[in-house]
Amino acid sequence: MKTSDLKSLSENLIDTFNLAGKKSIDLYKKGLKIEEKEDKSPVSNGDLEVNKLITDKIKELTPNLPIISEETVNLNIKNNAKTFWLIDPIDGTKEYIAGKEEYTLNAALVIDTIPILGVVGVPRKNRLFFSYGANESYMIENGSTKKISCRKQQPKGKIVALSSALKPSDFILNKLKEFNVNSIVRMASSYKFCVIATGEYDIYAARERANEWDYAAGHAIAQNAGAIIKTLDGKPFLYGKDDYRNPSILIKRAEKLGD
Repeated sequence: MKTSDLKSLSENLIDTFNLAGKKSIDLYKKGLKIEEKEDKSPVSNGDLEVNKLITDKIKELTPNLPIISEETVNLNIKNNAKTFWLIDPIDGTKEYIAGKEEYTLNAALVIDTIPILGVVGVPRKNRLFFSYGANESYMIENGSTKKISCRKQQPKGKIVALSSALKPSDFILNKLKEFNVNSIVRMASSYKFCVIATGEYDIYAARERANEWDYAAGHAIAQNAGAIIKTLDGKPFLYGKDDYRNPSILIKRAEKLGD
């Protein structure tokens, strides 16, 4: 697929993501209907309605490509596709239900194990991120679009890590010490990838957790902005696994985090 095609696809999703983001807020204000999935995690009517909006638009844009969504995936069917969409309509459902700001809307196009295109909406923060290739990552904030490139926003020498947990494990704390991290901020959802892409934060490390749809869109945005994304043991972080499970991950804004 040509870069021009990928650019067109990503830009054609922006209005749908804005609409879906507004829908998620409206449904929250009206009072969410919440159920429990088989894995005991919550799902709301917001997740399902956002999923339909995004999925319908992607089907319209690329009718011949498979779509794998958290809310409709059959885990008993192995993924054998080389090019496919990964959707997480609302990443951070617990935050969404609780009325917090960090939940995200996500879609990524994976080509030959790499998420090339990504769109991440953060409706409560009036931010939307999209990317369609190397050095082509953008943030739309309050209607203004700017290119992002992992350029450090923290003061020189201050290295701030992100964590999904209130208290990271000793293993992760020791890993972060290797990079001279001097501050850790808790943050939910794929928003972590996006704020590393903007340079607001420097590093994120996690052991095996979540599924491919949780990471793919944010991965595309961060990596295309210049971030280095690998497993904790330095292997490539790839997509298209039979069971969709993520390995460990290490995201660095750059090789030298202090500059």
